[in-house]
Amino acid sequence: MELAGYLRRLGIADPGPPTAANLDALHRAHVERIPYEAIEIQLGRPTTVDPHEAAERIVTRHRGGYCYHLNGAFSLLLKELGYDVTWHRGGVQNPSDPAPVGAIGNHLALTVNGLPSDDNPEGEWFVDAGLGDALHRPLPLVPGRYRQGPFIYALRRSEIEPDGWRFEHDPSGSFIGMDFRTAQATQEDFTARHEFLSTSPDSPFVRTCSVQRRDADGVDALTGCVLQQRPTGATTTLETEAEWFDVLHDVFGLPLDDIDRPALWRRVRTAHEAWLQYSR
Repeated sequence: MELAGYLRRLGIADPGPPTAANLDALHRAHVERIPYEAIEIQLGRPTTVDPHEAAERIVTRHRGGYCYHLNGAFSLLLKELGYDVTWHRGGVQNPSDPAPVGAIGNHLALTVNGLPSDDNPEGEWFVDAGLGDALHRPLPLVPGRYRQGPFIYALRRSEIEPDGWRFEHDPSGSFIGMDFRTAQATQEDFTARHEFLSTSPDSPFVRTCSVQRRDADGVDALTGCVLQQRPTGATTTLETEAEWFDVLHDVFGLPLDDIDRPALWRRVRTAHEAWLQYSR
């Protein structure tokens, strides 16, 4: 992994030694500067769950990714900096799911150990740069409710995964919650679900182009041609190719200089018009 380039992408000159405060700074920079996105899938170019491939794409192509890519690459960065980080198999419960789905492998979660602080003397942290509109900062891996900016989250022991954990999203979020196992996961835990998410017509990443970015004040979310800021609710419909790519560059930090822009815009615009017809 190209450590210096990764840190430049985060805007961090000196990450310092492994501490709770420095982990917090790295996490905040990651979710603010490296967006949640699946544009490669929209282009018909599925990626892998290899964290080295994801890190290379983040650094050299100035791209983002979704959970397998963002948390996979972030875990490499943290390990390179001396953090004790562990992969976990998780499962996101979406609004269409009537109950928690369990750790089905549609999410890669992280924990970091050995970093005690005043508010977390045990020193174990729930770290997740791949939940899109959720965490801005790590959470103590301790049951409780936690406010980050305008949003309130909760952690508790999972009712569906023995010895596992349950993260509850803010009610305004794009998903309900996520359960993850305490056992250490490997790439093989995610390959089947990644193939489905990358190629199936039923995958949300195939159906809709979605980009999200979290900061201290809220979330910027681009769904198709609609840009929304939460919690303000400010919404803009992007009508032209130039407007759309300007937002990706200026709001989400995605230059996208190495792709077929007209082809991507046609796909996004066609899906948006189909959605308009369906919603009428």
